[in-house]
Amino acid sequence: MTSENTAAQKPAHIPAPGKPKNGLDRYFKITERGSTIGSEVRGGFATFFAMSYIVVLNPLIIGLGPDASGNPLGPERVAAVTALVAGLLTIVMGVWAKQPFAMAAGLGVNALLASTIATTPNLTWPEIMGLVVWAGIIMLLLVLTGFRTAVFNAVPQSLKTAIVVGIGMFISLIGLVNAGIVRRMPDAAGTTVPVSFGANGSLMGWPIVVFLFGLFLTIALFIRNVRGAILISVIASTILSIILETVAPSGSSMDSPTGWSLMVPGMPENWIGAPDFSLLFTADMFGAFTTLGGMAASLLVFAILLAVFFDAMGTSVGLAAENGTLNENGQIEDINKVLLVDSLGSIVGGGASSSSHQIFVESATGIGEGARTGFANLVTGALFLIAIFISPLVNVVPFEAVAPALVVVGFLMVRQAINIDWTDWGLGIPAFLTIIMMPFTYSIADGIGAGFISYVFIRLVQGRARDIHPLMYAVSAAFVLYFGMGFVKSFI
Repeated sequence: MTSENTAAQKPAHIPAPGKPKNGLDRYFKITERGSTIGSEVRGGFATFFAMSYIVVLNPLIIGLGPDASGNPLGPERVAAVTALVAGLLTIVMGVWAKQPFAMAAGLGVNALLASTIATTPNLTWPEIMGLVVWAGIIMLLLVLTGFRTAVFNAVPQSLKTAIVVGIGMFISLIGLVNAGIVRRMPDAAGTTVPVSFGANGSLMGWPIVVFLFGLFLTIALFIRNVRGAILISVIASTILSIILETVAPSGSSMDSPTGWSLMVPGMPENWIGAPDFSLLFTADMFGAFTTLGGMAASLLVFAILLAVFFDAMGTSVGLAAENGTLNENGQIEDINKVLLVDSLGSIVGGGASSSSHQIFVESATGIGEGARTGFANLVTGALFLIAIFISPLVNVVPFEAVAPALVVVGFLMVRQAINIDWTDWGLGIPAFLTIIMMPFTYSIADGIGAGFISYVFIRLVQGRARDIHPLMYAVSAAFVLYFGMGFVKSFI
């Protein structure tokens, strides 16, 4: 590949299109995209199981920590609004944008809110969520003015492909971390190595057995071209995990290094619970500006905005490439609709105090299962809405049963690396930095920022400034400010 404008190639596993069978088929383009109702339903289930953990994890991240006034959001309330907003936005994305891109509370943004912004003196959770809403409003304006789409189109094709590959590496790492194969080294180890292999350098415990069983089963089913490979693997691994936990309990990883990560498999005693929606409409739109001042509050909005802006762009590129909905110019079908719904994710998520909601990279699991259209989102969204009331949907499937699918789908995405022009240093090095920074920083936006900045720098060094789209200068400058936010804040 020798050109920056080489069109993205359609993945080989996408079937040839056919004629629509009815109005529903025609509206969602099911047959046109080489899919079937059965594939869409399986894909919708697979996506839900891959990302349902967010209903448990998001409350643990933002629901427990108190704000400056000493008041936490409360995990039960956060869980209810997280499932509600995820379900509604996922359905909207499917019905309007017609893409199998499910939405939920973004892990990058909620971590930013809990670990950084929430520690700001005198700032309360309603004020913090007001900042999230403002970031969404600005992002919506950027979409409506065409700026966000223009930035997307300004990115060289090799960098777009690198984003796909980087996301593949990223979700594979998520799978390995969720399964306990890759673990954080304890601080007491006295080493600069940040991660390790298994528990104390070896694989131990029944959760690891479940992951390995699911991984090899998924691989075998994929090789044999079995329909529903991912969903079959998730169900089989979940059944095995429940049996093992019943016969030989492992408990939680918080209690033992050989325990289950976050969700211990089993059937809960209470199947139905009444949700608490009291967090809805509690965001304070102007409090942070009064508390911190206009400049300081605006910098926090900018940090949130940049994270959600490029997380969504990178994720949608990666998913569309795997889904086969990139056109000959490397552009996503109905990209403006996709970005508009994603923008609403910050507005609605902030307004509901569940953090910004955005396109979830785990949607690749459903795409790997065969989902090609927004019809799959109807299934995923409905399951999120049911999960508001029925707890087993999010508590019965452990991470270890879903992690194999993330690893295998990551492989499918990494295969796109052959479409990167590695012979051009101005494309190869930025592509490399994009790919490695996503998993190593656990952030899609950080990987994109590293790629953009290095691309502009190398092209200037090469004396090829004319090859740089003007928007790439502006975006790279914004990333420089974003990465240096701590330095900037020290002078305010």
